[in-house]
Amino acid sequence: MKKNIKFVLFQPSHPGNIGAAARAIATMGFSRLALVQPKQEHPHPESRARSSGALDVLINAEIFPNLQEAISDCGFIVGTTVRGRRISVPSSTVREFATKVNEKAEKQNVAILFGPEKTGLTNSEIDCCNHLIEIPSSESYSSLNLAAAVQVIAYELRINDKTMKERVMDRDLASNEEMELFYSHLNDVLLETGFLNPRNPRKLMRRLRVLFNRAELDENEMNIMRGILASFQSTSNKKP
Repeated sequence: MKKNIKFVLFQPSHPGNIGAAARAIATMGFSRLALVQPKQEHPHPESRARSSGALDVLINAEIFPNLQEAISDCGFIVGTTVRGRRISVPSSTVREFATKVNEKAEKQNVAILFGPEKTGLTNSEIDCCNHLIEIPSSESYSSLNLAAAVQVIAYELRINDKTMKERVMDRDLASNEEMELFYSHLNDVLLETGFLNPRNPRKLMRRLRVLFNRAELDENEMNIMRGILASFQSTSNKKP
């Protein structure tokens, strides 16, 4: 999926930022870097130095003469901005919109567009975008280095992607019938140990139900818990 996300630097002026941006996306598992009208030759010695171990991302960066060619293969264009704009393009924080970006990237190429260091994206470039994302920053000092902005956005996309995958992992939760059998088993064992007051066991058992319901036990975990209870009963029955 990460191969479908392209980080596009529009008219970057500092080669060091290009190298640092290559390093930033590589550390987050991305590899596609595109440069539109870079002000310096590429790859520049300083960009090589700043790329550290991500030289392959830097060397393989695509170079384009204009923005339209850079994003021609992308079905969804996301622009970056550090300030609110009075325009019709919808905007969100990067964290709010990360899920949407990752979902789009499962089906098509997505471009994350960054403007020049000094000016950011102009309205002309923003007109090409489907959505804008911003990084919440201090009102008294909102200036963020280009490579740092790339790093933050790449990080948010990676964390979001990881979270999405964890959510969809197949996990067969224990059925209600299995849970009820477990609670009955647990109740019996706690009565045997004297942990439960046989005259009023309901209060504690209700708390335990809340605890285990919140845990959302899957079938394997349920088998482990039942095994622990059975193991105790087996040991207890062997005592003289």
